[in-house]
Amino acid sequence: MQICNATQRQEDKLPYAFYVGDEELSVQLGAFMQRNNATAEVTLRIVYQPQAVFRIRPVNRCSATIAGHTEAVLAVSFSPDGRCLASGSGDTTVRFWDLSTQTPLYTCKGHKNWVLCIAWSPDGKHLVSGSKSGELILWDPKTGNQLGTPLTGHRKWITAVSWEPVHLQSPSRRFVSASKDGDARIWDITTKKCVISLSGHTNAVTCVKWGGDGLIYTGSEDCLIKVWETTQGKLVKTLQGHGHWVNSLALSTEYVLRTGAYDHTGKTFSSPEEMKEAALARYEKMRGNAPERLVSGSDDFTMFLWEPTISKQPKARMTGHQKVVNHVYFSPDGQWLASASFDKSVKLWNGITGKFVAAFRGHVADVYQISWSADSRLLLSGSKDSTLKEEDEDEDSAFCSCGLVDDMDMDMNQVWDIRARKLKQDLPGHADEVYAVDWSPDGEKVVSGGKDRVLKLWMN
Repeated sequence: MQICNATQRQEDKLPYAFYVGDEELSVQLGAFMQRNNATAEVTLRIVYQPQAVFRIRPVNRCSATIAGHTEAVLAVSFSPDGRCLASGSGDTTVRFWDLSTQTPLYTCKGHKNWVLCIAWSPDGKHLVSGSKSGELILWDPKTGNQLGTPLTGHRKWITAVSWEPVHLQSPSRRFVSASKDGDARIWDITTKKCVISLSGHTNAVTCVKWGGDGLIYTGSEDCLIKVWETTQGKLVKTLQGHGHWVNSLALSTEYVLRTGAYDHTGKTFSSPEEMKEAALARYEKMRGNAPERLVSGSDDFTMFLWEPTISKQPKARMTGHQKVVNHVYFSPDGQWLASASFDKSVKLWNGITGKFVAAFRGHVADVYQISWSADSRLLLSGSKDSTLKEEDEDEDSAFCSCGLVDDMDMDMNQVWDIRARKLKQDLPGHADEVYAVDWSPDGEKVVSGGKDRVLKLWMN
């Protein structure tokens, strides 16, 4: 580690992880060579990976159980700076919550049907919500007021929303929505109109991501992933490979796209230009010289790792799940990739090569959603299950799981450490299925919500 910091001429000393092949070097080099029967004549190629300077402590207590929603909580999301929290529910409302007092702040009424998805603009100034009725509503987080009339145009329900990265446009002005009607639409919040319609899929668009290079990626029930440019909405390329519906997309740069200019230091910005400059620096540092990577999860039980700006062919095909892959998510540093499946497991993969690393079989029912801590050392998952099992200590990673425990008539959350390979903390809580989880970008808070209609805040 000292050699790396010296050769890299780092002013601030960084922690590093070291890898031989795809295996992390977790013991002294001599012990590793002895364990693998390697002689002194063997040349080992050791790859170093800088780690987050800061360290997120695992959450260890439920600080609040917040009631208010009258139906299941379907979506939860912290703001880019981690200071605000929003949720969407089957009760047709969007709610903002006061994190300082851990109480309801605003109840936002305007939707006519279930609120299925919510998304903060990366500058934190707006929140957009999409409903089962197909309309989108823009909200002001400072007042809870609806901004203008609902944005209409989609003929069926909204499946996903993604904002244009703030390093490309500041203040945030455009976002893209995906719908069951088979289209994706780009909206301008200044004019409150759809400016581009992305038509080409032959079935429902299930997921959408606005990439850091200015491209939009859409996944569909037609088994295809389409790549679009965003000035005129022209189709750039089509990525083929899946044999069934595409359920989830994730970008290797997703964390810095979501948080924009904000990082763990809590710095604020005096102008949109300053924010754009800081966001661009964070994005370029995260991406480095490598292309932005995309991963897709499907009903065909597989995932594909893509580098869309380089090739239409997948970089890797990832197999191992026995049922639908419901959610995929890169770690903030892009080193890891986690997948959640209806086969009751969470799996960990190398985010660069796509090679399988570990399987976590603690859940006994469908796993709905996953979220990473900002330092890429902890993982959170929400599940339908009614029991939990502790992971074997020889697993290569760790996760925090949310599920029911019938004997205790409560849900039990668990926090796992990705490098120590052991359970950090049990967190009892919810009384029913957990549909939505999120880890705040500042790393201090976790939120979970589900069928029991409450939000639970977990603190460290």
